[in-house]
Amino acid sequence: MPTTETANRARRKMTTNGRSTPAPGFAATGGRGRGPAVMREQDRTEGDHEAEYDLLTAALIGATIGAGMTYLLRQGPGGRRPVSPIMKGIGRGARWAADRGSDLWDRVPHKAIRREVSDYAERARDAIDDAVESELKQLRKSIRRQRKRLGF
Repeated sequence: MPTTETANRARRKMTTNGRSTPAPGFAATGGRGRGPAVMREQDRTEGDHEAEYDLLTAALIGATIGAGMTYLLRQGPGGRRPVSPIMKGIGRGARWAADRGSDLWDRVPHKAIRREVSDYAERARDAIDDAVESELKQLRKSIRRQRKRLGF
């Protein structure tokens, strides 16, 4: 029977190594053994390295985004921001698209599209109804066969 100190040590080990089971060697020896030290060290460092790489990756991504935003939003020697020409171009493009879009939208045959979509929906509804009806007929036949086989 493990002592209270041994049980507490096992609980601490379970919470520190991120496992829901006892540390290697603990359960097999009834709480008296500690398991191979190499195994415990390997388990601990493997998770630590992953966390370090995740943290390093997040830091590098953050630094890259921060540097890019700083470059785009800084003021140049002439007092203008490097992103200003891009924003003007986007504004002109949006205005052009809006002007052209309204003309093109008027050319779209709304009634023909509505008619086509409703035809497709009706055909799909009919096909589904036919499939369900066929399945029900087959199911009823199967139930009749089973009843005859069972003698009902």
